[in-house]
Amino acid sequence: MTAPSQTETATFAGGCFWCIEEIFRQQPGVLKVTSGYTGGTVKNPTYAQVCEGDTGHAEAIQIVFDPLKISYENLLALFWKSHDPSQLNRQGADVGTQYRSAIFTHSDAQQAAARASLEAENKSGRHARPIVTEIAIAGEFYPAEDYHQEYYLRNKRAPYCRIVIQPKLKKLGLEN
Repeated sequence: MTAPSQTETATFAGGCFWCIEEIFRQQPGVLKVTSGYTGGTVKNPTYAQVCEGDTGHAEAIQIVFDPLKISYENLLALFWKSHDPSQLNRQGADVGTQYRSAIFTHSDAQQAAARASLEAENKSGRHARPIVTEIAIAGEFYPAEDYHQEYYLRNKRAPYCRIVIQPKLKKLGLEN
């Protein structure tokens, strides 16, 4: 397979990175999804540090994609469907600022697209409460430890995967 001549990067936080990594990994045009940490002040944070909730980092995914096969706007549309963006600092049972909803933009064009997408999503009527998703300029992204990468693919039978991730994949019409 020939690598695309141009790729772009998108960075999203929507709760536990295990829960959204697989959703984006399955999208045509997505070349790589990395789970990690961003948006905080601690350099090279560990999972244990981020779980304490005082690093400022969110669990996030960084996506490398081919913009000729999938647009940033399509990734944003999937982002809104992949989690509940009206929950402040939590997704389901995962609670803390590390589970916040955020879009970390890599260009002025992404910033404008994210703001327009958030406004449209707020007006859509799909959410009972206002959206609390933060939009911020992307800073340093720190890949999570190896055991977090492709977590769902390697742990499909784990209770968390069966109870939390598989229903999301099914709801979105993706492979379990």
